[in-house]
This record gives sequence, C-alpha cells and structure tokens, in this order.
Amino acid sequence: MRTVAVRNVDRGVSVGDQVGLADRWWSRFRGLLGRSGLETGEGLLLTPCSGVHMFGMRFPLDLAFLDQTGLVVALYHRIAPGERTPYHREAWGVLELPAGVLASTGTAMGDRLQWDAAGDPGQGEG
Repeated sequence: MRTVAVRNVDRGVSVGDQVGLADRWWSRFRGLLGRSGLETGEGLLLTPCSGVHMFGMRFPLDLAFLDQTGLVVALYHRIAPGERTPYHREAWGVLELPAGVLASTGTAMGDRLQWDAAGDPGQGEG
C-alpha cells in the first residue's frame, strides 16, 4: 500500500508520517481490520469515504472527515470499537489516526490537511 505524510497546514504540525492510502476497493474494504493498533505516526486515509463503522475493530481511533480540498468537515475523538459515525455528505474521505492524535495536534473543524507521498515532499498534494 502506498503511504503519504499528512500535515495540518493551519497548525503547522504533522498528524502522520506513515499514513496508508486506501483508495481502491480492497484496501478500503479491509481498512484496519485485523490490526491490533497503530503506532505513532501511522494512520489510514480512505477515499472515497463518507462514514465509518468500527465493527470488528480492536482499538479506538480518531477520525477526521475531509472534503476534496483537505478541509476538515467532521471530527471524532476516540471512537470505540463497535461504534459508527453518521454519514457526512460533504466528506470525500476520512483520515483514521491513533486515538489522541487530533487532540495532541490541535486539529479542529475547518483546518486544512495536506498530504504528500511519504519521503517525497511536493508529490501527491491533496
């Protein structure tokens, strides 16, 4: 799976430097199922995605729903296994991160996130 580095450009902080890009049917279907957790700096960017369920998950996540320009349109902190989010019509994708990352980076509604190919700044800007 390709990885990207995600940065909150409004706060000037990294939110993940090894974020998997799930932009194909199988990678979106599988998501993070079967994993026991995420390490610091890891995450998953699912596109397209307008809602998330946590059925079958083993650990909580932070979720940032984004429009096509990277604008944060909805946030969920520490969503637990078995829960689900509402459908977000304006969302183009969702960034799944270890629980606590959104709070520790100060990421808020209306912030803009940008992603580049990991290790190759300037490529794959979102």
